[in-house]
Formats: sequence, C-alpha cells, structure tokens
Amino acid sequence: MNRTNQAYIASRVQNVPQGLVTAHPIFADKAQGSLLWDVEGRRYIDFVGGIGVQNIGHNHPKVVAAVHKQLERVSHAAFQVAGYDVYVDLAAKLNRLVGGDEPYKTLLVTTGAEAVENAIKIARAYRNVPGIISFRGGFHGRTLLGATLTGFSAPYRQNFGPFAGEVYHTPYPDPYHGISSDDAIRELNNLFATQILPERVAAVILEPVQGDGGFLPAGKAFLQALRALTEKHGILLILDEIQAGFGRTGQMFGFQHADIQPDLVTVAKSLAGGLPLSGVVGRAQIMDAPTPGGLGGTYAGNPLACAAALAVLDVFEQERLLEKSRALGQTLRAGLDKLAAEFKEIGTVRGMGAMLGLEFVRDGDPFQPDADFTQAVIDQCREGGLLVIKCGVYRNTLRLLAPLNTPLDLAQEALTILHGAIERARAKR
Repeated sequence: MNRTNQAYIASRVQNVPQGLVTAHPIFADKAQGSLLWDVEGRRYIDFVGGIGVQNIGHNHPKVVAAVHKQLERVSHAAFQVAGYDVYVDLAAKLNRLVGGDEPYKTLLVTTGAEAVENAIKIARAYRNVPGIISFRGGFHGRTLLGATLTGFSAPYRQNFGPFAGEVYHTPYPDPYHGISSDDAIRELNNLFATQILPERVAAVILEPVQGDGGFLPAGKAFLQALRALTEKHGILLILDEIQAGFGRTGQMFGFQHADIQPDLVTVAKSLAGGLPLSGVVGRAQIMDAPTPGGLGGTYAGNPLACAAALAVLDVFEQERLLEKSRALGQTLRAGLDKLAAEFKEIGTVRGMGAMLGLEFVRDGDPFQPDADFTQAVIDQCREGGLLVIKCGVYRNTLRLLAPLNTPLDLAQEALTILHGAIERARAKR
C-alpha cells in the first residue's frame, strides 16, 4: 500500500465500520515522549496521548525494557489458570497507593469499562441491593452498563437500549453553568426522596474530574460532603480514576485533593503506559464479597501489561513525575488564562493540574456552546502540528492531555500553536 494518510483512510473506509470515529485524518507511524509522527513523516506535539493513556510519554524506555523482559518469560497464562509474580506485585503496589496502611485488595482486568463493570458487581455483591447512582456528564465506558452509567446521550446511547436497570443520574457540580456543590448535594437528597431509598443504593460512582464530560472538577467541598452522605447511609463510594488518575491532576489520584478515602477505585488508561490493563482497588472486605468464580477474565491482568505497569510506577517515583505534573500544569494554566483574556470565544478555563480544558461559547454565554468553533480550533491545531481533542456534553471543550514529563519549552510551543489555531479559526468564521 502507498504509505500516505489518504491511502490508509481509503482502506479504513472500506474495512472499518463508520461507528468507530478517528479524531484526526492521520495514521501514526512512530511516537516518542510527547511527539508523534504520521506515515508521511510529519511531526506533531501529542497532547492527546491515546486519550490520557501516555502520562509518562510514548515508548518510555523503562516500559519497553520491562515488556521485552517479560515477553521472554511469560506473555500469557491466564491468572485463573496459573498465577504469576507481576500480577501480585502490581496488586500490592496499587493497594498501598490507594489504601495506604489500610487493608485493600486489587482485581486486575483489561479495559476501563471492564473495571467499572466489576466495581459495580463487587458493590452489589457486598451491599446486596441493586441501586447505583452516577452523575450527569460522567463517562464510564461504552459497554451496556458503561453507557447506562454515562451521563449524556450522544454519541454513546444512540439506539442501543434498553439499558441496564436500577441506575439513577443526578447533577454534578458545575459552577460555570450555575450548579454549586450545595445544589448537587441537594439534588442527590431529592433523588433519595423521590426515586430510590438510600438503603436500596449499593454505590455512588463518579469521576473526581469528569473527563469526557468536560474536564469538570467535582471540588473538595462536594467530594467531602458526598463521602459524609454515603457513610451516613452505608452506601459505597466508587471513584472512577480512569482518566484523572496517575498524576494527571498533580496528585497520584484525583480524590486525594479532597482528603477522602473511597471504598473502591477504578484505574486504567495510563496505568500500563499504553498496554491494555485496568483494575478495581478497594477495601479488602468489600473486594472479597463476590464468591470464587465471580470475578475474572481471559486476558485480565495480562503479564506483559502488569510488567509495564510496574515500570510505569517506578518511573513515577524515580523521575518525580508528580512534581513535573504540577509544573506542567502551572505552565499550561498560565498560558490558557492568557488565551482566555485575549479571545472572547473562550468562556472558561478549568481543570486540575495538567488536566485542563477550554470551553468555547458564543457571545460569552455559558448556555450557548460553540461546538463548531471548537472543532475548527482542533483542526487548525493539527495543521499547526499539535494534536488535541474535544470533550463535554455539547462537545465544545478542547481538552489537553499532555504527557506529564513534557518539557516546558515544548509545552510553550504547543501554547503558541494553540494561539495561532484560535486566530485562524476566528478569521475563517
């Protein structure tokens, strides 16, 4: 085949279903650190990172070496058939990272949606009641239950129903659109009064910073109030850290900003540096609620991915990635705030740490989302050599998911490209 983007796009149209969307009309050839090159040799600053997967950058040498070493030992055995050291070593590390000195246990699976599904199973097994509460604007995967939990319709629901039962949605804090932490707690109590009694609720699940829903932080006050409310009623609190976790917000996990302790935590994305791996990390007595045989999966906790994840966690410690994440977040935030002061199309800048987004609106009105302008900026960013993608219920938020070890001069180059992209998109209106 002729190695051009257009040739591969033509083959894609013929061989891949249209329901699978690709954000940019390019095909990747190689990647390293914060950079990606397409099949035509063009260089891009990659501020998507496989949608928040490459927090330590593409092809980190320590991850590559760890996977190569494990490949020469065992590539797959199925943990349900024969155990292997990297699974239990990784579980022990995750238990300490999430639970501290408390007894926690970890189930390793393959995808973020699979982690969410298992967290719900575990919660229902422990509480022996069916109700699950999630939040409008939350994203928890594309499976039937994942789409049910997800708090917006397009594009994830379409005509895929009927959806899973006993799932209830309630507002998530969004100060820019007039929903305070107190409002969100009030609506949750109203849900208890009108739709499901709290004693019938197994768990509440939420992202500490909504990812696909628009990079909305829940906020310390809301997370603390929610933790108190769930403890009052004996409801489990599940924190979905699939996108916010592993340093993205400046702490290892987003919930740590609020000084709370969740009962279950779902992890995935950047856990294994690009290999498919996810997990549920939770209080030991809760994790032990399903009886033998109730949990598992053929590829769950694949040894190659476990070896990669152990290397990722070593990189975080050895290369002080949390410090780098905070420095990167400060650089990006300062640059985005300058853009917001210059361009009236930017309604707000929000996020935590290096997990930052720009919401584009018309006439400065939070209730007039401008998805078309957002897409125009994204396209112009690509033309300038920067890869970014959108998010938000109305797809009008541009999100930045830069590798946490992105050099600050490269981050400044990305901000310059973004500035030019907004200017060109405005000129073409």
